[in-house]
Amino acid sequence: MGAKILIVEDERQMRRAVGAGLRANGFDVSFAATGEEALNAIPLTRPDVILLDLMLPDIDGLEVVRQLREWSVVPIIVVSARGKERAKVSALDLGADDYLTKPFGMDELLARIRVALRHLSRTLDSSEPVFRDGDLVVDFSRRLVSFAGADVHLTPTEYDLLRELIANAGKVMTHRMLLSRVWGPASAEDTRYLRTYVNQLRKKLESDPSHPVRIINEPGIGYRYRRADTDAV
Repeated sequence: MGAKILIVEDERQMRRAVGAGLRANGFDVSFAATGEEALNAIPLTRPDVILLDLMLPDIDGLEVVRQLREWSVVPIIVVSARGKERAKVSALDLGADDYLTKPFGMDELLARIRVALRHLSRTLDSSEPVFRDGDLVVDFSRRLVSFAGADVHLTPTEYDLLRELIANAGKVMTHRMLLSRVWGPASAEDTRYLRTYVNQLRKKLESDPSHPVRIINEPGIGYRYRRADTDAV
């Protein structure tokens, strides 16, 4: 069997449909119908990815994310109903890796899982000092950046922002998360400041800044670094 996926979902029909689709694509699937059942099962089943519905009958899905992030880095893809943007942002701020809005297609889910698995692999093997993504090369040990064969000068803040995005490649980073990690908690609400620096990075690191392929906007939520060669969804 392939990677192990834990589906945390209280709707039986949804569990069956998603589980059948994942098994048809070679994944080893297990289920939990409540938050408590999920938290008890995770240490035993050791899933590679968790697909987590936020609307659970006992423990709120956000609390499941919070508790899990105290001891595990397993990728969490949250599932949220339409109109629940605030809940999705909260889940991402707590440490979830990605989100899907119901209803979603199996192809999109599979793509998100592939991204999560690649992110987990890079997280577990983070000793590589040089990041390569097509024509973009970042040498973290020497703080050097090149694009399309030419050296790129980044300000210290631009470099810190790029490093944070690349360190979480494939993962949605909320505005608050990026602002807090790069500029400090006091700047957590200044989204215009973040947008300015993202635009500056795009001008230096995208072939067409008006149509970026790497630093992707997640409307109303934040940004995602998408590997230009492999993470398109």
